[in-house]
This record gives sequence, structure tokens and C-alpha cells, in this order.
Amino acid sequence: MQLERYSLEELAHALRAGEVSARSLMETCFHNYTASEPELNAYKSWDGERMLATASKVDELLQLGYDLGPLMGLPISVKDMFAVPGQPTFAGSSEELGPQWQHPGPLMQAVLGQLALVTGKTHTVEFALGGIGINAHWGTPKNPWSPNEHRVPGGSSSGAGVSLCQGTALLAMGTDTAGSVRIPAAMTGTVGLKPTVGRWPTQQIVPLSASLDTPGILTRTVADAAFSYAAIQSRLQAVPVRTPAPLDCRGLRIGVVENFFWDNAADDLVAVIRDAMRKLEQAGAILVPLQVPGCAELFEIFQQGGLSVAELAAYLASNMPDRLEQLDPVVRSRVEDGGAVSASEYLQRKQRLAQAAEQADRLFGQVDFWLHPTLPITAPAVGELQDLEAYRHYNMLALRNPSMANLMGLCALSLPAGLDHQGLPVALQLTAAANQEVRLLAAGQAVEQVLGTQFRQFYQ
Repeated sequence: MQLERYSLEELAHALRAGEVSARSLMETCFHNYTASEPELNAYKSWDGERMLATASKVDELLQLGYDLGPLMGLPISVKDMFAVPGQPTFAGSSEELGPQWQHPGPLMQAVLGQLALVTGKTHTVEFALGGIGINAHWGTPKNPWSPNEHRVPGGSSSGAGVSLCQGTALLAMGTDTAGSVRIPAAMTGTVGLKPTVGRWPTQQIVPLSASLDTPGILTRTVADAAFSYAAIQSRLQAVPVRTPAPLDCRGLRIGVVENFFWDNAADDLVAVIRDAMRKLEQAGAILVPLQVPGCAELFEIFQQGGLSVAELAAYLASNMPDRLEQLDPVVRSRVEDGGAVSASEYLQRKQRLAQAAEQADRLFGQVDFWLHPTLPITAPAVGELQDLEAYRHYNMLALRNPSMANLMGLCALSLPAGLDHQGLPVALQLTAAANQEVRLLAAGQAVEQVLGTQFRQFYQ
């Protein structure tokens, strides 16, 4: 079955109409897994056999008229930071974290309660501390857009976008503390949604930063993201949430951020984003030049460890002190460099981030959304990252742009804009005010209708 031809909403309707079975969907995912693993190395653990049996039970329930939610019978992958029953959690580390990390939190309960088929746990950077996707313990997933050279898939949700491209999942659950959903989405030609912190619960998701962590999703299209968001939000709120409908591009006030986000961006990447902007303007969008103050200062704080590195160091010291010496060298270097922060410095950083959030919120009185490149680079080759200084350079370049939405308390959506001269995906980011996910997804669909999609499934 060619999954790429169908949206999630179409598949959900087809399952209920008996035109397609959950078993056939899972069989296709299993076939694609067999065809592409371990070459792509998207998964830490694969639960295909159990999901085939579960899919058959889902089909029986659907035939009897039971409908447990929009995600029922749809295959999804889950980042190896989420607790999932029957699937061990490593959080990218060298050893399993223990049986307590198989008890799902509220978000996974909202997914599992709909009888979605969790195909397996996708790889992550160790404890999600990294934006490139490197993992020294389990290997770095291969970006399928570069068949002849091992390029990174983006991190920290490094296997998530790959699972979509290989056709082993139709929705991927990730986490985003400084871009960890949007970076892999940008590098794999998929869509990444970072909700506002607090919108979705984080219990039973291995923490990186209690202040900045948020679960997020990667999907093949913005339309799929809108469908998935509504399905999950409905279960969390215990009331139906309609799938956000596309806005009309005409009249959308899009603030084109002119400072910071374009610095050191590759020329052909800039050309792709500028071309996308021209198309949006031709479709009736109102592009407004915009300056976002304080970005350079916030990024300097982030480079020093921000809040997340100190919070991870404290969490590991309190809960897993034996893990500190076992950390991936590139992760350990960041923990050692940024983890030792005085209480005074930590509180000053929190205060500055709160001030930046207030400043950012005022800008949305001028425009509906911000637009800028999700990343200033496309996926680098693994061979370019062997030296620690080279890794740090590319890692910070990848994290720089998307981290601003986290540090300013906003919600953000990365979506494909085109391809660079090497045929690698280029993405743009739409950013909205806090708790404006529905309007952001509606606008994202309008942009997608103008630009089209770049998603490609590499296995059938």
C-alpha cells in the first residue's frame, strides 16, 4: 500500500469505512522497516510483531462499530524519551532506565487510549541534549535524503523524521526544548510542531529542562499535523477539538524577521526562503519587515547552557548519578561546560527569558506570525562532525534559530520550503504567540497550499 498517497484524515475515514484495514497499514510499515533497517537506524526498539496482532484487534473493534478516537489504527513512532508500556526507555543512554519508565504519562495515555499503533521507539541524542542527531552509544540515524553519504537527520528527535520518510510511521512523537522537533523536521523534509510549554503534559517523559521541555509532533504535512494535534488535544481536554481548517493566505500579516535568523545562512538556502516569500506575497499574504529584539543576548545565554543544561545536570545528579561518567562525550562536554551555574546566575537567566517573552508577545500586535529560516544550514555529513569543535559549531548553528521560540515562550511550526543545490530539504518556520497552536496550524496549511510539500517516502 502506498501510504504517501493518503493523508491521516483520509486513512482514518478509510479505516472506518472498511476500505483499508489497520492490519494492512501495519504490514506496510513492517515491510518498510525490513527494507530500510538497520541501514537508516531510525529505531532503538521495534515492536512490529506485537503491533500486527494489535492491528487485527483494532480491525475487529472497528467492524463492531467501536471508535476510540481519530488515531485509532494509525501507526506512530515515539521518541525514546517517552514511557510506553512494553517498550524499554533508554533516553539515548547506554543502559535502560528501568521499569518505571514503561508507565505512560497523560500524553501517551491520550495516544494509546485511541488505540494508535506504536511501532517502536526512535533514536534520540542522549538525554535530548543536542541538535544534530549524533549518538555515540547507538549510532546516528541516516538521513534518507542523502543515499550516497551519511548525513545527520537532525536532533534531538533524530529517528523521528527518518521514521516518516522510511514509511514505518505516519506520525512521530518527539520532544522540543530548543528545536528538537523542528530541527529533524527541517532536515528530513517533514513538518514539526512545537506547542507552547504547558500545552501538553510532560509527565513520564524523561526530562531535559523542566522549564522549557514540551512534547511535539512530526508529520508528513501540515494538514496531518493539524489532524494529529486535534486528535491528541481532544483526548487531553476530554472534549472534541475540531481539526484546524486552513486560513486564506490573503490578508495574513506575516512578519519577516530581518535580524539574527539569517546570519551565516547558506546562500542557496536563503534563495529558497526568499522564493517562498515571493510566492506567499503573490498569493495575497502581507509581508511586514520585523525586528525581534534581544535574540543575540538570549543566544549568548543559551550558548552558556541557558536553563536546560543546568537543569539536566541537576536531574542526573539527583536521580541518575551513575550516568554522568557514562555520557556520550559530546553530551558530557556540554553538561560539564554549562552545568555548574550559581543560583544567582540561574535566576537572572530565568528573569531575562521572562522579559524576552513579554517583549515578543507585544510584537504580535503588529503581525499575526513571524517567518524566518528554521535553520541556517541543511543537513551536514557525519564525516564533517568528527572533531569536537566542528560538532559544536554545527550543533549551535542548528539550534540557534529554533531555540528562540523556546526561550521566548512561543509556539512554532517548521515546514518545507524547497530544496537546496544538493537536493536537501530547506525549511521555514512560522512562529505564533503563546497558546495559538490552532491558528498557527491553520496558517501553516495556508502556506503549505501555496508552497506545496517536499515530503518524500523512500520505501513503499
